[in-house]
Amino acid sequence: MQPLIDNARTFGQRPEEFAKLAEGQSPQVLFITCSDSRVVPALITGARPGELFELRTAGNIVPPFASQHPTSEAATIEYAVEVLGVDDIVVCGHSHCGAVGALVRGDDLTAVPAVRDWLAHATPRPAGAIEDPAVTEGVQSHVLTQLLRLRSYPFIEKKLKDRQLSLHAWYYEVHTGAVLAHDATSDLFKAL
Repeated sequence: MQPLIDNARTFGQRPEEFAKLAEGQSPQVLFITCSDSRVVPALITGARPGELFELRTAGNIVPPFASQHPTSEAATIEYAVEVLGVDDIVVCGHSHCGAVGALVRGDDLTAVPAVRDWLAHATPRPAGAIEDPAVTEGVQSHVLTQLLRLRSYPFIEKKLKDRQLSLHAWYYEVHTGAVLAHDATSDLFKAL
C-alpha cells in the first residue's frame, strides 16, 4: 500500500497538468471492462485523463436493461451515451478472467452469494474449454453477448440506428499484452 500512497502524494504536485480537466469532460469512448486489477484501460489504450469514460464490473457484465429498476451500470452507460455523447463503446474482456472462468466451469459460488447473483446476469453461460486457463473462447463469446445486451438498451438501439454510435468487442491477453478486436465479417477476434 505504501508505494501507492507515496505516488498519490506526489501526483497532485503538477497542478498545471490537470487544471484544464476542471472545465469538464468530453470522452469519445465508453470503455466497459472487468474489475480485474491486471486490466488497466488507460495503459492498454494510452488514454490521458478525460479521454475514456470507464465502467468496470466483475466479468465486464452489462446487466439487462430495466427502466423500473435501474442499476449503476445502466446509469453509467446512459450518462456516457446521452449526456457525454460518446461515439464508441468498447466491451473489453480479458484472458484468465476469474468471473468468466467460474461460469465456464460451472463453479459452486455458494460461499460468495453476491458474486454468484451478479454472475447470473451473464446469461447465457459462456461456452468454452473447461481446461483452458486463459478461458479464451469463453471470454470472447461472453464479450459478444455483452454487445448484444447493450443493443437491447433503447437509447443505444436508437443511436445505432441513427449511426451515431459504434460498438466494439475487444479481448485483452493479460499474459502477452496483445489486444484483439472482433471482426464481424469473419466472426473472429483479430489483432488490432
